[in-house]
Amino acid sequence: RSPARPAAADHRAVQLLEGPGLGQPGDPALLAGGRVKRGWVWNQFFVVEEYTGTEPLYVGKIHSDSDEGDGSIKYTISGEGAGTIFLIDEITGDIHATERLDREQKTFYTLRAQARDRQTDQLLEPESEFIIKVQDINDSEPRFLEGPYIGSVAELSPIGTSVMQVMASDADDPTYGSSARVVYSVLEGEQHFTVDSKTGVIRTAVADLDRETQDRYEVVIRATDMAGQLGGLSGSTTVTIVVTDVNDNPPRFPQSKSWPLIVETAPVGTAIGRVKAEDSDVGENTDMTYQVKDEEGVEMFKVTTDSNTQEAVITVQKPLDYESKKVHTVVVEALNKFVDPRFVDLGTFRDQTIVRVSVLDVDEPPEFRPPSNLMEVQEDAHVGSVVGVVTALDPDTANHPVRYAIDRSTDMERIFDIDANTGAIVTGKVLDRETAGWHNITVLAMEAGEVEGSCVEASLRIRILDVNDNPPELATPYEAAVCEDAKPGQLIQTISVVDRDEPQSGHRFYFTLAPEATNNHHFSLLDIKDNTAAVHTQRMGFNRQEQDVYLLPILVVDSGPPALSSTGTLTIRICGCDSNGAIQSCNSTAYVVSATLSPGALIALLVCVLILVVLILLILTLKRHHKSHLTSEDDEDMRDNVIKYNDEGGGEQDTEAYDMSALRKGGLGGNPASELRALPQWVQSPDLDFSVFRDYICRKVEQADEDLSVPPYDSFQTYAFEGSDSPVPSLSSINTWSSASEQDFSYLGGWGPRFRQLAALYAGRRGEEDTEES
Repeated sequence: RSPARPAAADHRAVQLLEGPGLGQPGDPALLAGGRVKRGWVWNQFFVVEEYTGTEPLYVGKIHSDSDEGDGSIKYTISGEGAGTIFLIDEITGDIHATERLDREQKTFYTLRAQARDRQTDQLLEPESEFIIKVQDINDSEPRFLEGPYIGSVAELSPIGTSVMQVMASDADDPTYGSSARVVYSVLEGEQHFTVDSKTGVIRTAVADLDRETQDRYEVVIRATDMAGQLGGLSGSTTVTIVVTDVNDNPPRFPQSKSWPLIVETAPVGTAIGRVKAEDSDVGENTDMTYQVKDEEGVEMFKVTTDSNTQEAVITVQKPLDYESKKVHTVVVEALNKFVDPRFVDLGTFRDQTIVRVSVLDVDEPPEFRPPSNLMEVQEDAHVGSVVGVVTALDPDTANHPVRYAIDRSTDMERIFDIDANTGAIVTGKVLDRETAGWHNITVLAMEAGEVEGSCVEASLRIRILDVNDNPPELATPYEAAVCEDAKPGQLIQTISVVDRDEPQSGHRFYFTLAPEATNNHHFSLLDIKDNTAAVHTQRMGFNRQEQDVYLLPILVVDSGPPALSSTGTLTIRICGCDSNGAIQSCNSTAYVVSATLSPGALIALLVCVLILVVLILLILTLKRHHKSHLTSEDDEDMRDNVIKYNDEGGGEQDTEAYDMSALRKGGLGGNPASELRALPQWVQSPDLDFSVFRDYICRKVEQADEDLSVPPYDSFQTYAFEGSDSPVPSLSSINTWSSASEQDFSYLGGWGPRFRQLAALYAGRRGEEDTEES
């Protein structure tokens, strides 16, 4: 062991023991064999940071016990910073630091040391690892890395209330000395806040923090290392402390007021003004509600709170009247919504103010008094009779006179009139309750001299009272039938009446036979006392051969006053009945005429007959028009017709029943037999082959059946087919216009009206040519 090396725990000295039987240094057997005590020696593992000297800083020394001092051993190092930061003397083993080290950047370096034979460069000792630590010095001041700091505390908080915590960090080695021991203190703001020197917790130093006086504080906190001893480094930060609001201020109305004005005609719900109580608090602590405290104000006005502006909105709750009251006094109270019970002892959190509302006068239209809208008048009132009086007054202080009128759109027939000055309503025409029992009119009132647009309206209902001016009448033209063998006292008919009047006490009718029926011994009338009467037979049996119809006049009287009456007739017919009393037959001549053919029924029957006659005439006209149209079409249709004969004849050998030569020569034209004429001689040929015609016609018929464009009716077609090798020339008339033609077409004139136009063309032209030649 080197005597100069201290025996500290961090200063290790290792010696490689050499001796007989242990082998030579570098022997592989030694390196691979048993436990060998190595002989590395170095004197120091620390190097002070921030060395500022001009010479390299000596770090330490490595040495092997096998070193004879003859320079045969070469010392080398490798690892972190070897050859750059740390250099070693190959001969002595001294290690120096060539750069300025910073422990805050790197606290230690790990290196490996080797001892080699200078000649063979073989390792003489196993490679050994060692550490060089950078020794700390107090070169880093405390820093507040989490700033800026913003904290808050409620106003009026007690002393010692925790606000927030700050913390500073020191980059120095906390395990070595006091370089990293930090203490806190207040540089600015110590009048209101304190800080715990060890924990950095900031607390209130006073209990009267008032947000309304100062709502934030800037407190400077300092952190010092070396536990605050002299020579320690320090750093500071500014902490912003916001004082939050509590509801410690009640609402207060300002002293200066402006009185609102409103016109008396303002409708209910009109806002007349706003007032606001001031509150020094903020946020929800300023939320307040308003209410009306006096009875008069509660009745006339309503107060609501505008949630956005926290203002009291005063609105009209009942109609205003300048003539009744010109100024209204309203007591408005404001109170906080949210009251903190901790500050109730500070006083009441509500305030009141008086609002005087001035009502402005407006020229208002007249008002009807009283507002009764029902009048009554008898229907027999004379024209000009007073129905009633309407009254309207000017509600203004001036009390101008009022003029009246009737809105004629509600009384277009001018049944009523009104006195423009007094408002008296009189009848303008004769009234009739049965025509109109009620009249609804509109009365207009306006100040004298005002235009019609400023008038006021009132609806008036006039009821027409009934007067007994309509006599009662039988409900229907009653008719009854009675059997010839009817017994005395048999009920024939029950009579009821109708009356257009409507007396207030109700109807009461009286029935009796008319004076002209006093000699009647056949029937009796019984008043049932319920506004009906019953007719009974009064004799045994009737004979319809003697008299088949009886007319019974009945007098009906109402209860008045005055009592009115009318006479109605009950028609009673005598009929034959079977043994069960069922009517079998009546003398129905007069009965049918009178019973079923009333004037309305006769008119309806005549109308029906007239309609039937018109329809028949219209159908005949259409048929005649259609027939004439078909005739004209038949006249213009120049196609040949097929003549149908029902005569079967006696077979092919029978030539007497039908002239076959006519068919062979010209029958294909389809003309009547009386109009047929023989074709020109050159058309007839006794040796004509009919099979050729038959094949040709069959082929044409098949083509016509398959052709979808043919007309929708049957027709007979004539084909000018001459057959094969026919010597007959063409029947075409194209060349017949030449003067050299010798054909005679005079026979066309005898073919009937259908060939009249063709005969005129050919026969006429031929006659003209003959005339010219002659």
